[in-house]
Amino acid sequence: MNPLVGWGLAFAALVAGWFSYGWPGLALGFSVIVFWLLMQFSRSVRVMRDAGDAPIGYVPSAVMLHSKLRIGLPMLQIVKLTKSLGTRLSESPEVWAWADESGAEVRIVFAKGLCTRWTLNRPVEEVAA
Repeated sequence: MNPLVGWGLAFAALVAGWFSYGWPGLALGFSVIVFWLLMQFSRSVRVMRDAGDAPIGYVPSAVMLHSKLRIGLPMLQIVKLTKSLGTRLSESPEVWAWADESGAEVRIVFAKGLCTRWTLNRPVEEVAA
């Protein structure tokens, strides 16, 4: 969700609570906002805990990850998909990589925490002569 939309909805909840019920409505609106923020934090911690149990930069199938990617996907959702933290390849532009056992690797470029592009690099197979 766009942060401006989220903050706009939070402000609208506070205003609606104030005009509907006064101070108790404002307190209810504030409580709803805090609850929503705690749910988002809990989700992030759960994803990071699951990713912390896996090897860094490993994914069961790089081809399957490649097929599930799309532009605009946030880093948190990609970590949730891979169940692993990626290997950082560069900082500017921000590039992260995940590889599987066969040597296939997916490199994802991020801008402001969102996926902008990705590439799938497969190992070169030697031809038997």
